[in-house]
Amino acid sequence: MTYGNEQAGGAERLPGIGRLAGLAVAELELDAPDGSGARIGPAPGGPPLDAVPRDGDDRRVFALVRLRGRPVGTVVGRVRTGEDPASVLAGQAADEITLPDTPPRPPAGDVPRATVVVATRERPAQLARALESLLAQDHPDFDVVVVDNAPATTATRDLIASVYGERGVRYAREPVPGLAAAHNRGIAVAESDVLAFTDDDVIADPHWLSALTLPFGEDPGLACVTGLILPARLGTPAQVLLESHGGFAKGFAARRYDPARPPADEPLFPFTAGRFGSGANMAFRAGPLKAVGGFDPATGTGTPARGGDDLYAFVRLLAEGYPLLYTPEAIVWHHHRESWRDLCGQAYGYGAGLTACLTALLVRRPALLPPLLARLPRGLAHARTMTAQRAGGAAGRAGAPGAHGAYTYPWPRHLSRLERRGLLYGPLGYARARLAVRGTERPWEAT
Repeated sequence: MTYGNEQAGGAERLPGIGRLAGLAVAELELDAPDGSGARIGPAPGGPPLDAVPRDGDDRRVFALVRLRGRPVGTVVGRVRTGEDPASVLAGQAADEITLPDTPPRPPAGDVPRATVVVATRERPAQLARALESLLAQDHPDFDVVVVDNAPATTATRDLIASVYGERGVRYAREPVPGLAAAHNRGIAVAESDVLAFTDDDVIADPHWLSALTLPFGEDPGLACVTGLILPARLGTPAQVLLESHGGFAKGFAARRYDPARPPADEPLFPFTAGRFGSGANMAFRAGPLKAVGGFDPATGTGTPARGGDDLYAFVRLLAEGYPLLYTPEAIVWHHHRESWRDLCGQAYGYGAGLTACLTALLVRRPALLPPLLARLPRGLAHARTMTAQRAGGAAGRAGAPGAHGAYTYPWPRHLSRLERRGLLYGPLGYARARLAVRGTERPWEAT
């Protein structure tokens, strides 16, 4: 869910990094079921590969690589005029990705019934695109709830009533502005034991919901599952920069985060919430999520806190001893914001949301203060690295997305400053938001 106006950025010149060319976004299957070998196609919801402007004689392509349906990595390559994109990128994938001996994807096992909650505000066209992908899921038993957050018009309600109501999509209205408040309304009206959340600016892979909910059936102690988020388009410099900054992807290896066995390679655990996943692709067991109070309504996009609602929920559950699982099998394709102005707002919001989340955690669970203070020196060092200005290195010269957490991407001084200003603002933003939402918590307990 994104608040604000859409702005097309075009091939704008961004301060401090010059011009970044766009990339085609594709899916590359290395072993097609029909025996035809490698095949390639555009990302769901993205433009055809030949619609992306060339960079000289080349067309630059960002591709999700699958092996018999399963995601195994990404490649960024150049395809010259006359070359077969599938062959070129398959060869590159063989050089760059350690391919597992991956069997064909098995049919979904004992997946629990689920409710998908989509929060939205005045974006009926984007919402319709997302809903079409959700209604095409291969999950055997689910429903969809659209939460209309502080609507200014009846556009969303009319869309559901006229097009999607008869297809089983339910409508709910949440008058309090903010993504967390909208998600809490979704919790209140959902009728399933597993609640999945995604945004109105994504397209879900047909296997998304099955992959996201299957772990709950396999592990009764699991409270949260997150999945892989990939860019649907990389057509503007702002979109390339955001994905280069790590985007929303968390890699191609499943990982379980268990508070009983803290990961040795995560010294800031559990406060490195950004490692666990993002709000556009997450699911929770309803009982534990309700037990911790759901999402803090003073966090999230649409509030003065600017974000942090998803991070708060992840850390809150981990702090209560519940494990969390990240799985790359559950994929959604996210439409990144297109303009420089939007990217500036996101950079500021990332910083603000992080410290707003930490403030919320301390307010809601003061016992977290000692472990947070013990990790503070390393946390500050991590924040400096995360928000540092960068000329770009190899990824910057190519204008290509880098690996998540590698920090080798181009990141202009202006965006670096905005992130750091956001870090300072977050606690104040949370305080302002908390005053504004008093009396709106736990709507599922209302009589």
